[in-house]
Formats: sequence, structure tokens, C-alpha cells
Amino acid sequence: MRHRSLKLRDSIRLMKPLHNIFLIGPMGVGKTTIGKVLSEELGMDFFDSDREIEASTGADIPWIFDVEGEVGFRIRESKMIEILTQRKKIVLATGGGAILAPENRRWLSSRGTVVYLRASIKQQFERTSRDKNRPLLQTPDPEKRIKELMQVRDPLYREAADLIVDTNRRNPKAVSNEILFQLNNPNSEREHD
Repeated sequence: MRHRSLKLRDSIRLMKPLHNIFLIGPMGVGKTTIGKVLSEELGMDFFDSDREIEASTGADIPWIFDVEGEVGFRIRESKMIEILTQRKKIVLATGGGAILAPENRRWLSSRGTVVYLRASIKQQFERTSRDKNRPLLQTPDPEKRIKELMQVRDPLYREAADLIVDTNRRNPKAVSNEILFQLNNPNSEREHD
């Protein structure tokens, strides 16, 4: 059964427009860094939805969360994802919660190839533990919060993903190469999820 679902996913991937690559996944998996490497390899423009929100508002993400709350931020995020996914030949790194809104998942899935970058809870915690610009992790137990977020978000990441690539203990170039390999060899036996 698993083999058949991979074949179906591969055939769907072949039919999708490859003019855009959208990176989804939790905080700390390296979406921005990997996205920059991937965009250079492909000669495509790179965008980070969080940075674009900050540029358009003139405020950083923690400030937006403080003033507008998560709901206000998610509204801004959806508007930005709608705009960015309409571009052509881009690599887009999305925020960790971008997949929460059904319309975001629909835009991402219909306008490009979606790559779910994943890492273990431990790796996510290590990569985000000293970052004060992550409002959802400003709690007494950020590792527990990461686990809670993943319980809700992992099924949504999987639902939207055309490819799933593990970033644990891998450098951005190696992950970028894996993404390129899977895009160019859709029927390969390498791990898809």
C-alpha cells in the first residue's frame, strides 16, 4: 500500500507546475538557509514569507504578535502567501505555521512543488533555543511547545507536501542536493517520507 501511494504521489508531482518550489516545515529546520542555497542552484529568486511580512509592515514578527496577536499575524501571513505564490520561478520559505490555513495549503499545492523539510524535536529545539524572535517559543518549556506544535502541524505538512526531506544533521548544500535529486528523479527509491 505504501508503495502504491508513493507512485500516486510521484505521478501527481509530475503533473504539478515546477516553476516554483515552496519550503514548508517547523521552526529550526533550515527553510531559509536551504531555500537560499536551492535558489542559487536553480537560478531562481528567493523569498522568505516572514521577512516579506516584516518588510511590508516595517515591524518584526515578535512585535506583530505582541500588538495583533497570532490571529492578526496569520491574516498578514495568508495575504503574503497569496501574493508570493502567484510569482513565477521562485523558491519560497514559509513560516512554520503557514500551513494552518486551508487557503495557504491550497495556494502552495496548486502553484508549485511543496517540499516539507523536517527535523527531530531535539534538532528543532537545539536550533531555536537561543532565538528570541520566535514568539510561540517564549514559554517556560519551549521543547514541550515544539512537541505540541508538531502534533498539530505534522499531518498538515504531510498533506501539502510533494516531497519530504530530512534535515537532521545535514548541511544546507546536502539537503538542497537531495531536493534537486528528488525533483529530477521522481520515481527514485530514495526516501520520500
